[in-house]
Amino acid sequence: QVQLVESGGGLVTTGGSLRLSCTASGRTFMYYAMGWFRQAPGKEREFVASVSRGGGPTNYADSVKDRFTISRDNAERTVSLQMNNLKPEDTGVYYCAAATSYGINWLPGSGVREYRYWGQGTQVTVSS
Repeated sequence: QVQLVESGGGLVTTGGSLRLSCTASGRTFMYYAMGWFRQAPGKEREFVASVSRGGGPTNYADSVKDRFTISRDNAERTVSLQMNNLKPEDTGVYYCAAATSYGINWLPGSGVREYRYWGQGTQVTVSS
């Protein structure tokens, strides 16, 4: 089992940056592919980015491509999301999630059901 705790959310103005971090408990972190999702008020949870368990292949939603960067440190059991050039539409609760991995370079899809473990979320608010 993996427990995930997010941090780093906050309030930022348009064009600003934030770095989210997710720390995992348990020694099995390195066997999971990791992802970030977000949920705005009144909307469904949506995929943001994912990274393979080896840290190589990554995938991004079109809306955040070239602005966000996902990375992981297996030794520290952390996964991070660097968010640059933030926009008001990036506002929401950001969740870290872990998916059972089927290979070191394997990436899960963008569906929430592909992820087994979830953190409690961290709020990101981008003001215009």
